[in-house]
Amino acid sequence: MAAPELCADSLARTSLRQGLLLTAIGVGAGLVGAVMLTRLMTSLLFGVGPLDAVAYALALAVIAAAAALASYVPARRAAAVDPIETLRVE
Repeated sequence: MAAPELCADSLARTSLRQGLLLTAIGVGAGLVGAVMLTRLMTSLLFGVGPLDAVAYALALAVIAAAAALASYVPARRAAAVDPIETLRVE
């Protein structure tokens, strides 16, 4: 039987991976939508080109960091709970 620390790390890793997979799908869809809507958005952009790579990269980095943090904190908290105690409560 695996040590509890290994199981907790595996649970946290799996949860984080699933959260980041959903983030990657959402970022990809958003990126495709943003590129498709550049012609409509040019009148709303001031000082930034419609296909500015730096703006896209910065937005992607901020969203990915927020999603990683939003996935990591609950995963770490869930991994810290003892499964036997949880089953006893229910």
